[in-house]
Amino acid sequence: MVHQQRSEPHLSPSSDTEDMVMSLAPRLAYFAGVARTEHVTRAAQEMNVPQSTLSRAMVRLERDLGVDLFARRGRTVSLTPAGRTFLTSVERALAEVGKAADEVRADADAATGKVAFGFLHTMGAETVPGLIHAFRADHPRVRFSLVQNYGEAMIERLRTGELDLCLTSPVPDAPDLVARRLDEQKLRLVVPADHRLAARRRVRLAEAADETFVTLEPGYGLRRITDDLCKEAGFRPRVAFEGEEAETLRGLVAAGLGVALLPPPAVARPGVVELTVTSPRAAREIGVAWLDGHPDTPPVAAFKKFLLSRRGNLLPT
Repeated sequence: MVHQQRSEPHLSPSSDTEDMVMSLAPRLAYFAGVARTEHVTRAAQEMNVPQSTLSRAMVRLERDLGVDLFARRGRTVSLTPAGRTFLTSVERALAEVGKAADEVRADADAATGKVAFGFLHTMGAETVPGLIHAFRADHPRVRFSLVQNYGEAMIERLRTGELDLCLTSPVPDAPDLVARRLDEQKLRLVVPADHRLAARRRVRLAEAADETFVTLEPGYGLRRITDDLCKEAGFRPRVAFEGEEAETLRGLVAAGLGVALLPPPAVARPGVVELTVTSPRAAREIGVAWLDGHPDTPPVAAFKKFLLSRRGNLLPT
């Protein structure tokens, strides 16, 4: 028997690739089963589908491709050269689909699943490690994919599905997000140890109006809060440096480059004095955010519930 390329394929050569894939995909597992057994009846039994359904699927698959994949002798079949070539790629594709299915099932498993969690740089030294440690006391095998970044970047990752939840400040207010306030963190005016204000315990922010500031870059929530507080105090800060890490700013304050508004450090740093700001009220809200309408897997739901239970007790004392 001589097998030739079919002259009238169901899908024209100009068909979109997406249309071709949608047409072929449902029949690829059937094809692999028939190719493995080289017998339509046996393949139908193994896959628990009617033999007639399997036979029609193979005929349509060949018609859509415009190529003979099998040489037929009754109910026994053997692969043509084109069929062997096609089988190699089909088995690889099915293996990838199976791998992807295993991965998403594993990520959604209540006991061993994964949570993609984002948090601010200033939350990384103590707050987040403490939260994860406490959560894993009851969920020891839940896995975390962690992202440390500034607020706006994490919000974008929520929207693209890269993150399930994020701790951020200020608490976002957007129609596509759900956000809950969890805690409040007081900010301090950090000055060099030999600064004119260093002997004080409290200070009004207006008293620093003539100082040079070191701040986080624009786009960071803490930078926005700094600018807003200075504006409320009646001045616009003169900025000598814009960075990405609060502890870098503390180091620059210690070096005498300027002053900074920062949350409390995880570990006290020598060379600086941290003053309570009495006016205006200097604090930032910390909240958790997630994408509205986005379904939670069991591990994400459990961690979200845990975070919400820490309202008012999120930050280390």
